[in-house]
Amino acid sequence: MKNSIVAWIKECFKENGGDKAVVGISGGKDSSVVAALCVQALGRENVIGVLMPQGVQPDIDCAYDLTEFLGIEYKEVNIGSTVAVLSDAIGTVIPQAIINIPPRVRMTVLYAVAAEINGRVANTCNCSEDYVGYSTKYGDSAGDFSPLGALTVTEVLRLGEQLDLPHKLLYKVPADGLTGKTDEENLGFTYEVLDEYIRKGICPDAAVKAKIDILHQKNLHKIRPIPTFKPH
Repeated sequence: MKNSIVAWIKECFKENGGDKAVVGISGGKDSSVVAALCVQALGRENVIGVLMPQGVQPDIDCAYDLTEFLGIEYKEVNIGSTVAVLSDAIGTVIPQAIINIPPRVRMTVLYAVAAEINGRVANTCNCSEDYVGYSTKYGDSAGDFSPLGALTVTEVLRLGEQLDLPHKLLYKVPADGLTGKTDEENLGFTYEVLDEYIRKGICPDAAVKAKIDILHQKNLHKIRPIPTFKPH
């Protein structure tokens, strides 16, 4: 699988242009795997990581470790003050709106960096997250190419092992860094359960199955093309 994805990334850049891949680096499994794949496809000199802490990020050392491990250039842009000013200006009070502002600010940063270097922004979402809508529309769900969009979390981890990525980056407990909870706590079920349902259609817990089905249906708009009126 690794070689196929590497070849696909090369073809994406050949067809769509772009000198460098721009990858938002959190230090977790998805951004680590995407950055490593881009290095293999394009060379480390053509991959730039962008670290975007919101104020103080306790686990930012993982992001530093990844850039050092891969030997890639990186830029750090702290979005804390921007998010605070924007939230105050809007008068945001609804929790979901507050949670969605940082990912959208981060995507703005990534595209600004890409514009400076004729880069293409890597989407780092995986199939498991996309299936239940665990992403922010026009935030982390955006990008110019998506190496992991068809892979479950289980498959991403297997790919990361093939890429010889450090264990602590692959198996760091996934969390959005916004709610103070792990991803699985936010979802209400484990990725292992979700992945088995996606790939095999098996979910012994009827309540969990129902929750997954509802999340999937409600969030399809995040992965489908924008509805467009077509005149007759």
